[in-house]
Amino acid sequence: MAVYTEVSDEALRAFLAEYELGELTAFRGIAEGVENSNYALRTSRGDFILTLYEKRVDPKELPYFLGLMDYLAFRGVPCPTPVEGRDGEALRSLCGRPAAICTFLEGVWPRRVRPEHLAPLGAALGRLHTAGGGFPVFRPNALGPKGWAPLLDGCRARGDEVAPGLVAELDAHLAAILAAWPAASALPDGQIHADLFPDNVFFLPGPDGKPQVSGLIDFYFACTDLLAYDVAVCLNAWCFEPDGSFNVTKARALIGAYAAVRPLWAAERAALPVLCRGAAIRFLLTRLFDWTNTPPGALVTRKDPVEYLRKLRFFAAAASPEAVGA
Repeated sequence: MAVYTEVSDEALRAFLAEYELGELTAFRGIAEGVENSNYALRTSRGDFILTLYEKRVDPKELPYFLGLMDYLAFRGVPCPTPVEGRDGEALRSLCGRPAAICTFLEGVWPRRVRPEHLAPLGAALGRLHTAGGGFPVFRPNALGPKGWAPLLDGCRARGDEVAPGLVAELDAHLAAILAAWPAASALPDGQIHADLFPDNVFFLPGPDGKPQVSGLIDFYFACTDLLAYDVAVCLNAWCFEPDGSFNVTKARALIGAYAAVRPLWAAERAALPVLCRGAAIRFLLTRLFDWTNTPPGALVTRKDPVEYLRKLRFFAAAASPEAVGA
């Protein structure tokens, strides 16, 4: 469920009167997604997505997210473009929530990741990082290394309910990760997506019938951080099979296509094992926090943290860059 705020016909028509989008012809809620309320919007001028930002999104962060999407789209990255109203503003209010309309992107996200998805993904991520290089706004990664210990502290009371001894194991993993984490000045940084899971990447068949990336969506975890960390997020999200095994062939395809667009430093390749461990513990901890702190009936959709415990253990044992496909 991803429609938390219902929008009446009257409220929508009053809202659309602030835009030059023609006549409304269709409007429906979108079931996918867990953070915000999303609606598919069709007018006489085309298809759009209306998003109402719910309580988990800080309204003060929205100008960064919308500005980054606009900046990247202008530079050829296939991401949603915020639509400005008659007053030149993209961010406004609807039904008591911050709201924005963005362009609609054609395509389908892969329910089953196949090897042929990885090279297009890597190339698209490389283009995103390259295009974002001149974006002038800095947004720290609130879910980066400085945020992991507080997240773990928030899970201590009930963390072992998920798996016996889990909190102590995570303490050890976190200490090792932070001790090996590269200094901010040691590797290239810039604007990263930070949440590029399969359901945030759309594909369409290319002229040769192979999948091509048609859209990158959901930039609401985007931030300024190490570029190679974004690669590590994708290795976590895209390169494990349903049985939990790591597919190094997929990893090599992802990294190879990325590096063809934005060459990786030798230091970035060397750091990928610890960056992958960091990405694994980040998603494990946010899932664990929701799992142990979300009351029954809340709107947040809880995800099983054990999936990322398995990934964390794999990357902890993968000491060399070659083991993760670098």
